[in-house]
Amino acid sequence: MRILVTGSSGHLGEALCRVLAADGVETIGLDILPSPHTTVVGSVADRPLVRSALDGVDAILHAATLHKPHVGSHTRQEFVETNITGTLTLLEEAVAAGVGRVIYTSTTSAFGRALTPEAGAPANWITEDVAPVPRNIYGVTKTAAENVCELIHRDHGLPILILRTSRFFPEADDRDEVREAFADANLKVNELLYRRADLADIVSAHRLALDRAPELGFGRYIISATTPFTRDDLAKLHENAPAVVARHAPAYADLYEQLGWRMFDTIERVYVNEAARRDLGWRPRYDFAYALERLARGEEWRSELALQVGAKGYHAESTGPYTVR
Repeated sequence: MRILVTGSSGHLGEALCRVLAADGVETIGLDILPSPHTTVVGSVADRPLVRSALDGVDAILHAATLHKPHVGSHTRQEFVETNITGTLTLLEEAVAAGVGRVIYTSTTSAFGRALTPEAGAPANWITEDVAPVPRNIYGVTKTAAENVCELIHRDHGLPILILRTSRFFPEADDRDEVREAFADANLKVNELLYRRADLADIVSAHRLALDRAPELGFGRYIISATTPFTRDDLAKLHENAPAVVARHAPAYADLYEQLGWRMFDTIERVYVNEAARRDLGWRPRYDFAYALERLARGEEWRSELALQVGAKGYHAESTGPYTVR
């Protein structure tokens, strides 16, 4: 199989290229930035370039995008050009080239304002059935691109699966108050409970989606570490998250005390990956429980793949935690 990976110079794109190449899969990397994993330098909105890159391609992993950190540095029109026009261009050319399947990397940020419960309400249980209410141009364009994917599937029968990935970036949080309150590793391990996944698990979901796309045809899937929480926990999570975590992971409190860490006081939403586990056969490894096991042994809680790819940054100039490589 010959696979086109868009966004091949980014976190996920590089990880996909690394894993596919290690398994002997022929990959073509497309990105606006050159890198050791990018063979075609240019935009996904450049139709002649995309058409040429798709020659002989059997499948596409479409990870190229402008991200949330770009909201403050790029115009809304640039978001439309890359995230919507680029996706439409890629899919139309994929149909013309006879590509067999496409996996589109979306984001749980697309849910936007639907993630935040009203004051006094329980934490939100986020499944694929929750209707997105985009918060910014990033969410608007990712949601629109998802709809473009569905349109192309319905009109042309091209198998397309959409993976709404939760946080997996290694950079520090962009909120000053959060960075000041929590050590970076503490913050990210906490997030594995409800809104984060390891890069290795994100990659495995994409590979399984490639295998299942022809059978499934079309679908949207939340890709996040498996939460230990249930619907019965939602009210208490929004009131006293440490008590709920202690009930599911009794050993966490002593370990956190040894590390000088603390749990969030409140958790306002929980991402649910049940559909991805059911339909894709996905079994994410790097969840909160596994992180606790590794930390207790004095080991690194992240995957080797996440460490290999490392931080990349998002901007050409220093902008807080989102810096250049």
